[in-house]
Amino acid sequence: MSKPVDNAVSTVRAYIEDHRTAFLDDLAEWLRIPSVSAQPDHAADVRRSADWLAAKLQETGFPTTEVWETRGAPAVFAEWPSEDPQAPTVLVYGHHDVQPAAREDGWDTDPFEPVIRGNRLHARGAADDKGQVFFHTLGVRAHLAATGRATPAVHLKLLIEGEEESGSPHFRHLVETHADRLAADAVIVSDTGMWSEDTPTVCTGMRGLAECEIVLRGPAQDIHSGSFGGAVPNPAAAAARLVAALHDDHARVAVPGFYEGVTELTDRERELFAELPFDETRWLTTAKSSATHGEAGHTTLERIWARPTAEVNGIGGGYQGPGSKTIIPSSAMVKLSFRLVAGQDPDHIEKAVRAWAAEQLPEGIRHEITFGSATRPCLTPLDHPALQSVVRAMGRAFEQPVRFTREGGSGPAADLQEVLDAPVLFLGISVPSDGWHAPNEKVELDLLMKGVETSAHLWDDLAENWREAH
Repeated sequence: MSKPVDNAVSTVRAYIEDHRTAFLDDLAEWLRIPSVSAQPDHAADVRRSADWLAAKLQETGFPTTEVWETRGAPAVFAEWPSEDPQAPTVLVYGHHDVQPAAREDGWDTDPFEPVIRGNRLHARGAADDKGQVFFHTLGVRAHLAATGRATPAVHLKLLIEGEEESGSPHFRHLVETHADRLAADAVIVSDTGMWSEDTPTVCTGMRGLAECEIVLRGPAQDIHSGSFGGAVPNPAAAAARLVAALHDDHARVAVPGFYEGVTELTDRERELFAELPFDETRWLTTAKSSATHGEAGHTTLERIWARPTAEVNGIGGGYQGPGSKTIIPSSAMVKLSFRLVAGQDPDHIEKAVRAWAAEQLPEGIRHEITFGSATRPCLTPLDHPALQSVVRAMGRAFEQPVRFTREGGSGPAADLQEVLDAPVLFLGISVPSDGWHAPNEKVELDLLMKGVETSAHLWDDLAENWREAH
């Protein structure tokens, strides 16, 4: 029996094919702007990138496009209301700044002169994140062409920040300042990827992050280990004991109260993770490691996606030069980071770590703990109607089942979820071989067009099914 024809899919694909060349020409023009937020010399380029995008979004059809100032690099806001006053409001997030790149880093060509080789577009930002932001411009036009609408089926907003590659230092303040303008029923984050070229996936959550530095101080200065060794506390030894106490024998974090509130994996989520074609040997090669290690009772994917962690990022103290210097050092330090999962509160983690460290250290060792700004975890339930719309839209584009992943890293998505009180969905088409932050970054053009297709199908699906869900 032949497969029924999906007229909307055919119309969308025909529209995309007709406009593909112009779309790629525009993207290449944007990629030529070296919007490196981490380098002050490129501040003018980051602003030029924001201005370019605002103008292009207006050309796309967005009646409102604005460049929003921050204490750092500018962000871009755009809005295209639907004619339907009852339509849901959707906010798309991405970023227009990019990582530093230079030919001498190992690039085959100028990183800011886009080159198409085969079916791949190479340039800094091709995948992270300009390509994945830009596919929404052609996607919304294809959506209008396929549905005959004059406006999107949803109230569509975009927020494209300019400091993501510098840690988004002003992003939360930006969102809080403009919370009324950014209000949305759902947030779509297009700064993510898929499992592989032939396994389309949707990410359902990201871990949060808390990090600290602990400085330990003992004697007022380095002192002779023969004259005083064994009779006064040693800060370097205390640092080593502190690190050793961080985990128990089952690789669980031993900080009391650390797991309070953790949202445990459901049996269904475990099954879905297990369905992915995960090759642990190949993964170890990518990790440059010879063995896996982690919390007992969990698979590798569960450990990096859905379990909280504590890692030692640095430890030091005392003499580290050539030869020996028989001292008791006056100080030592430890740098720790904690990846957090849904249900964990960074403020609670900070209090728990402070109390734990104080308990571990002997009398005579003074300590100072400094925590940086934290990132909260975010998670969207599998049965959320907005997530199901993303899955259906991607399924129409790829014409195969869509599977589920999570992201082990952290990002500003949680700020949007928390400030706007809206679910966060992830829509990305990048694959691991795209080489984010690496030389010769690229995007697969076929997958980029699938991103356009998914965007084109998503708005109508969200409008229809959000209304049913409510």
